Amino acid sequence: MEQLDKIDTKILRILQKDAKKTTKEIATMLNLTISPVYERIRRLESMGFIKQYVAILDKKLINRQVTTICQVSMRYHNEAFIEKFEQEIQNLDEVQECYHMAGQVDFLLKINVASLDEYHDFVKYKLSKIDNIGVLNSTFVLKEIKHTSEFYI
Repeated sequence: MEQLDKIDTKILRILQKDAKKTTKEIATMLNLTISPVYERIRRLESMGFIKQYVAILDKKLINRQVTTICQVSMRYHNEAFIEKFEQEIQNLDEVQECYHMAGQVDFLLKINVASLDEYHDFVKYKLSKIDNIGVLNSTFVLKEIKHTSEFYI
């Protein structure tokens, strides 16, 4: 994999903070001309350093203020069951993040819904329908202390 130089790193830092910055604004911030900055951004995109540009929404304003961390333990741990779970979890819109874990639980899910009633229905009518789930353990976020999508680079 190609190494990032200092300018590439600065560009990535700027875009992580504000993906709406124009090439011209970034060039000005870095005291460079537009063309090389444009080429660097395109190269970073094509190499996969920049996966996508997104808008981060306010979960309260979109009525998804209840955040749940759900630990999932599987009954059986063979490849077919794990792959089936991974495929089925992709279809659950309420699941914002899913991680296959090492340790006491098999999967960690981050779920955002409008209310505890909605979470109850999600577990009862959707999540529990996935075969091979042995144990679900849900914890609820009381207060979000830090939330960032930025990587320290």
